[in-house]
Amino acid sequence: MSVDASDGEIVDAELVEPRELLLVAESAASPLVGPHTVLRAGEQIPSTDDPVTNYTTRDLYLSPETTQALEEAEEDGSAPRRTAMKGFKAWCAQEGRVAEPCTTTTYTEYGSHLMRRGLKVSTIKTYMSLIRTSMPPGKQPDSSLYLQLLGHYRKKNKRSVRRKEAFPITLPYLVPMMEKAEADGRPIGWRDAALFAFGYRFLGRSVEDVGLDIEDLTITDTQVSVWLAEDKTHKGEEQTIVLHDRADLNLVFRLRRWLAYLADHGITTGPVFREVMRSGKVASSETRAKKTRRRPTDQGDYLRPQTVNERVKKWFYKAGLTTDGRPVSSHSLRAGGATDLGMNNATEEDLENAGRWAPGSPIPRKVYVRPAKDAKRDLFSKVPVHPQRAEGAPPDA
Repeated sequence: MSVDASDGEIVDAELVEPRELLLVAESAASPLVGPHTVLRAGEQIPSTDDPVTNYTTRDLYLSPETTQALEEAEEDGSAPRRTAMKGFKAWCAQEGRVAEPCTTTTYTEYGSHLMRRGLKVSTIKTYMSLIRTSMPPGKQPDSSLYLQLLGHYRKKNKRSVRRKEAFPITLPYLVPMMEKAEADGRPIGWRDAALFAFGYRFLGRSVEDVGLDIEDLTITDTQVSVWLAEDKTHKGEEQTIVLHDRADLNLVFRLRRWLAYLADHGITTGPVFREVMRSGKVASSETRAKKTRRRPTDQGDYLRPQTVNERVKKWFYKAGLTTDGRPVSSHSLRAGGATDLGMNNATEEDLENAGRWAPGSPIPRKVYVRPAKDAKRDLFSKVPVHPQRAEGAPPDA
C-alpha cells in the first residue's frame, strides 16, 4: 500500500492481523515482579505499562513531623547499632568502599577484618548482625560467606568463644560497697548506694535500672513496687514488680533519701537516677553539654549505663574487694542477686521470674543454679585424708 505523503497519509504500511498487534504491544512491556511479589487469584502481573499517573508528591513524601518522629524512633535504644555502624563506616572510608548500602563483598571483608583483630565470636556476630540490619530494606548483603568464615574462625580459635561472666556482687561484697559510698555523706554516694541496692534487688539490666522514672516507683515502709513498661524478654508487655525490703539492703530508706534530695532540688518527676556534679547540684543534659562542650546526648537527663559500670568498679575497689579474675561491671549487680538466690536453693523457675528471663532460658540453670550447686559440692570430700597429712601440714621439701 502506497499513497502520497503530501496528503499527510501513511506512505508505507503492512497489513497484520489484530492478534499480531496485541503480541507486539505485550512484548514492549516489561513485567514488574520480584522474589517478594505476591499476587492473588485473578490479579494480573504488573508491568511497565501500568499507569501510575495519579500519584503526587503528597503520596510519596513523609511530612516533616512524621520524618522527625521516625528518626527519633530509629535512634531510640540504638546505641549498639550506632557503635557498630561507626566502626564499619570508618573502615569503609579507609578502604575506599561504600558503607551504605554495602555490597556482599564489602560485608564479608569486614567480617574477615574483625576476625583478624581477634575479637570474640559473640562480639563479631553482634556487630555483623547490627550492620546488616542497618542497611536499607531490600539491600541487605548476603551473610552466607561471612558465616562460613566465622565457622572456620571458631574452630581455629578456641579462645574466641570463651565468654567471661561478670563477677557476681553478692551480699558480702554489696554491703561494704554501699557503706563505702555513703561514708562521706555526699549526695552522689547516696545515689550510688540506692542504685546498687536497687540493681541487686530488682535483678535488672543496667539499661532498665537507669531508664526508670520517679513515677514508676511506689514506695511504702516495707516494699518498693516498680512499674515496667517492657523489658528485653517481654516486649510490649507491662509488669509491676514488688521488691520486699531487707535489713541488709535498706532499699526503702536509701531510695527515699535519694528521692528526697531530688525533691529538694525541685525534681519530683522524670529519671530516678541522674548525674550529680561535684558541687552537689543535680546535673541536666544542658549543664553536662556545657561542661563537656558537646551537644546534649540522646540520653537526656537519664544516667548512662556506662556510668553505672564506672561507679560499680569505683566502689568495689574502694571497699578493698578483690575478684577471682572475672571482670566487675554493672552486670555484676544482676549476677550477684541471681547467684545469692541460686546458692540458697532457688529453683530455675524462681530465677526466671525474679530476673525476668524467658521461660525455659538456659541462663538461670547454666550460669547461676548449676555453678552454685557445684561450688557447694566437693566430690573429693568423700575421699579420706591421708593419715600423715590429716593435720594439713605441707609435705617435706
